[in-house]
Amino acid sequence: MTTSVSFDKSMIAPCGINCGTCMAFLRVKNKCYGCWVDFDSKRKTCNECKIKNCELLAKTSSKFCYECEIFPCEKIKHIDKRYRTKYRASLIQNLVTIKETGITTFLEREVKKWTCPSCGSTLSVHRDHCLVCSFELT
Repeated sequence: MTTSVSFDKSMIAPCGINCGTCMAFLRVKNKCYGCWVDFDSKRKTCNECKIKNCELLAKTSSKFCYECEIFPCEKIKHIDKRYRTKYRASLIQNLVTIKETGITTFLEREVKKWTCPSCGSTLSVHRDHCLVCSFELT
């Protein structure tokens, strides 16, 4: 089966979230285009994100939190705990992987991880099943 799933660097948030797997990105109505893209209907909470707007992050060349002098900070630890507990994803591990292997390798792994094995659609980090074919994730 050939995959139609692809991600690029602009879809990876400073905190390590892959915006391409977010329900807000995958939906049709009121679609979000990710942390790095400015658009008119972007939610206020996204525009005011304390991580994206962090003054320490602004000092990094990569614009990823792994490069910060206090990584992982309490904000990252908090959101990582929520994503590990609810959504089977570790943002801290994502950032460590990006740092250690590079963004290209990370994106290749993300394609494999977030492609439905049944229909080839993009899986959502926020659901335990494929949105297209209802394949149950374990």
